[in-house]
Amino acid sequence: MFKYDVGVIGIGRVGLPLALSLSKKGLEVKGFDIDKDIVDSVQKKIMPFKEKGYEEIIVNVNLEAIYEERHKIAGARNIIITVGTPLRQHLETDLSQIKSALKSIEKHIKKGQNIILRSTVAPGTTEFVKNYLEKVTSYKVGTDIFLSFCPERIIEGNAMEELEKLPQIIGSEDKESAEKAEKLFRTLTTEILHTDYVSAELVKLFNNISRYIRFATANQFAVIADEFGANAYEIINMANYKYPRDKIAQPGFTAGTCLRKDFGMINENIPYTDLLLSSYKINEFMPKFLVDNLKKRVEITDKNVAILGYTFKADTDDVRDTLIAKLIRYLEREVPRNIYIHDPYLNEMVDEKQLDDIDYKNTSLENSLKDTDLVYLAVNHTIFRDRFSEIIEQCDSDTWFVDIWDISKTGKIFYKKEELDLDLDGGNRDE
Repeated sequence: MFKYDVGVIGIGRVGLPLALSLSKKGLEVKGFDIDKDIVDSVQKKIMPFKEKGYEEIIVNVNLEAIYEERHKIAGARNIIITVGTPLRQHLETDLSQIKSALKSIEKHIKKGQNIILRSTVAPGTTEFVKNYLEKVTSYKVGTDIFLSFCPERIIEGNAMEELEKLPQIIGSEDKESAEKAEKLFRTLTTEILHTDYVSAELVKLFNNISRYIRFATANQFAVIADEFGANAYEIINMANYKYPRDKIAQPGFTAGTCLRKDFGMINENIPYTDLLLSSYKINEFMPKFLVDNLKKRVEITDKNVAILGYTFKADTDDVRDTLIAKLIRYLEREVPRNIYIHDPYLNEMVDEKQLDDIDYKNTSLENSLKDTDLVYLAVNHTIFRDRFSEIIEQCDSDTWFVDIWDISKTGKIFYKKEELDLDLDGGNRDE
């Protein structure tokens, strides 16, 4: 009846690793996407983004990427939807991409197909999908077609390992949907946990939000420490040293397409300020904190500013929802002479896709640091840690650094190179 095993709707950073891993296990998989650049790249067997280990897999498996021919989804035994689930401007869940994906395939859904929603979604979204499908088709979920919510919980950059290592949550409301979803994911992982729609939706949100709150606590501590003229990293390191209970996280930019917005999928149901919204305020405040508190120490106007790093997290080429865009906008208010950006993971233009109103070239490290007065170590790329000595050697002694990630290993967020040189002479950097 069905011509192939799996059709993945959306072959971006969630869908493509899953499609490739399933293909590697011997399943016949087709990937569908509205981004022609992604489709073209996959057809040429080139990964459209960095994800460890998949550069080799994409060459060796037979994954067909499809741009417009949505009728081909009718041949899939399993349909997995992995499209984006953003948050609207005023903390409102945006279902437009899910609705668009459903609308594009609704006429091609066949009796017996197993449909899996995999994107991070707000509570109640899988129920919405169930009601939508029953409205636009003649089928009944649980009898004619089957539906589950099976969240991905991988960390970007380590998808291959975690797809097989992490237990798979399956949220379903009928026995046959649960069994069909389990049969599919047994090809990847041996541990399956069953629950209902809403509980599965909340599992993924709780995972992300708990991390978001933890990082917000560390960022709040950094703000407090600076207000008192104290060293946040020194305090946090002492607090954690041989302390047997919960460790305090280190401060930094907390962003990306999950952590920056998933809190809103729960918060939109609450009419008052809560812990989740407060965490959002703290994490979103960090770019302004780093500009305002540098300004207390040194003039920014008419100075050359270098920003090292632009992606939303370390050692990735993903710029979606990066807080560096916000940092740049706050810096621009101070009217610096020039702003230079260097990120070794990006191509020439840092505003190539989805970067709001930012319009800067990605310059070389050498050109970024030439005649610079102020340096923001904005992303904790491993290469910046490895080449830190080279970075400071290219700067004058009175150059100011803003180091939210403690790349210098001195425990300071704000420092001049001449202060750092003294610390390096004392050997602190290698402790």
